[in-house]
Amino acid sequence: MVMRSLCLSLVCVVSWVVSASAHHSHNNYDVAKWTTMEGKVTEVHRLVPHSWIYIDVADAKGQIATWALEGTGPGGLEKAGIKLNDVRPGDRIRVRCHLLKDGSTGCLLGFVTPIHGDAARGNGIERDWDGGGGPGFPAGTP
Repeated sequence: MVMRSLCLSLVCVVSWVVSASAHHSHNNYDVAKWTTMEGKVTEVHRLVPHSWIYIDVADAKGQIATWALEGTGPGGLEKAGIKLNDVRPGDRIRVRCHLLKDGSTGCLLGFVTPIHGDAARGNGIERDWDGGGGPGFPAGTP
């Protein structure tokens, strides 16, 4: 009975560790390359464990695509000095992020620069939305 309990405990711990590491994996993103884009914010969700910004981006032909941008959670944003109203629906922003490998319209956020014109909400100030530079971030370089 003791052996069975130990085996069950081991299986539970290994399952928890594997699922936790899979959750925080950035394998879906091409973290070797940065992409820059600008768009109009349609939604902002500050959730645990990840925040999301949705932006409408026009391509070369003027066609609009909605992009889902994944960032760190509210605690990470707060540590980076990002305030609740720095980015809100209707604002224009510029982002630097890592694209999804499958080519769909999603990105792992690195940095967000509000370009909405409101200095009190951080207009023109690039902030880290990945909470520490992010994967593929060169040490000591913004």
